[in-house]
Amino acid sequence: MVRALIEFRLAEWGLPALVGDVHLIAGELVANAIQSTPDREIRIRFVREARAVVLRVWDASDALPVAKPVVELAPDDIVPDACALDAGHDDGTGGWGLPIVQALASRCGVERTSPGKWVWAEVAF
Repeated sequence: MVRALIEFRLAEWGLPALVGDVHLIAGELVANAIQSTPDREIRIRFVREARAVVLRVWDASDALPVAKPVVELAPDDIVPDACALDAGHDDGTGGWGLPIVQALASRCGVERTSPGKWVWAEVAF
């Protein structure tokens, strides 16, 4: 739903070229918020500023997001995982979302609230 609303708003603002990057950012920030506060409220704000669009995602968790260090992988590092589709399976390969957000956004950050936090990303145009 968030991606559809973002796509609609970017088209309305005449910025359809930003859809791909903002979709990826939204997917990562919303997934992190849902993971941080399962079965709880999250909030989304998406606004256009003078030279950028800003996506903000709020969740009630006080835990700050932590970016996994980026490492170079070789083809031999990628192996089949028979349990990959099992519910609750964690193969330890998660945590790449924030580096993706950092790569695509002009700026990004976190603002604490009480309770929770806003995690935001700005994409310049």
